[in-house]
Amino acid sequence: MHPGRYLLVVDPIVGTTRLTKVLMDGGSGLNIMYVETLDAMGVDRARIRLTRAPFHGIVPGKQAIQLGQIDLPVTFRNPSNYRMETLTFKVVGFPSVYHAILGRPCYTKFMAVPNYTYLKLKMSGPRGVITIGTSF
Repeated sequence: MHPGRYLLVVDPIVGTTRLTKVLMDGGSGLNIMYVETLDAMGVDRARIRLTRAPFHGIVPGKQAIQLGQIDLPVTFRNPSNYRMETLTFKVVGFPSVYHAILGRPCYTKFMAVPNYTYLKLKMSGPRGVITIGTSF
């Protein structure tokens, strides 16, 4: 094992769809959803609240313009224990290898603690601690 070499990638349920490639990025101040992911999930684009505020640090050296924002329920679970919270995502129109990126707003809302050495994410649930492993 090479600590720090791999990313923490999880597979939460967003809306009613399990997304298999969601990057947990504790260095990001945003939750990002890609418009192609929303389309694949069957989410109506009319649900996107239009905003055109730019943000920096996503595309190296350039500002990115969001298409808008959307609120979606996100569920982390194991078979006997789960936790669901509604998160606000910035919706962007450029492509990515990920379905979404969950940043510090997600960590805060879920009170989640990452362990990048073991590639685990822990949070409290109604029946004790929920441990989520990576889904390379």
